[in-house]
Amino acid sequence: MLAHNVYFTLKDNSDAARQKLLAACKKYLAMHPGVMFYATGTLAAELNRPVNDRNFDVALHIVFASREDHDRYQASRLHVQFVEENKDSWKQVRVFDSVVEKA
Repeated sequence: MLAHNVYFTLKDNSDAARQKLLAACKKYLAMHPGVMFYATGTLAAELNRPVNDRNFDVALHIVFASREDHDRYQASRLHVQFVEENKDSWKQVRVFDSVVEKA
């Protein structure tokens, strides 16, 4: 499986802007072939330990059944549309992809 974790830092990090991006993620990214797990959320403000990376506003977590499913997702019309419609709101985007196994 391949875990695709994306952390968005927004130019406008108001609650309304965060909710707008969360809704766009759900609309365009949740229902792709090969998705084993999908979740989005916002920074957990109450978790502020020295090891916590707090440089993001919205997080996207998708686990794909295979690398091929991930690659199809990246090239899909819906993913491309999501990027085009939302990229102007992003100050920074960090992507962490990893090969994962169930315990």
